[in-house]
Amino acid sequence: LDRLEEKKGINQNLTNVDVNKKKFMLVKDFEDHTERNFIILDGNKVTYVELFDDKADGKTSSNVFSGDFVRSNKNIVSVRCDQLEGKKIPIPVTKTFLLTQQKKILYLVDVNNKDRWIDESALNKK
Repeated sequence: LDRLEEKKGINQNLTNVDVNKKKFMLVKDFEDHTERNFIILDGNKVTYVELFDDKADGKTSSNVFSGDFVRSNKNIVSVRCDQLEGKKIPIPVTKTFLLTQQKKILYLVDVNNKDRWIDESALNKK
């Protein structure tokens, strides 16, 4: 039962897990481009980086957002980025995640579209 709950990401007590200085990533591969997304949590500040790799010409473009985040007692992480490349933007980029842990690896699961962002340090252990 514990393993099933862990797989679903429910009933986990992660209040003692430190997410400071954590970097999470998500890679999406499309027919014409690849998207690499990073979220870096530092104190109460957040940096959200979008990298787009065009498969046709091999060029990479990026967007770097910055802002802040809050973490609730129920493993919810809310991100609000109100700056793009250091300039204020009229409509902030917001994301809400559920912090989960499976097999000792931390994930941020987007509550809106179920994308799973993996802790980058878990990828670098290999």
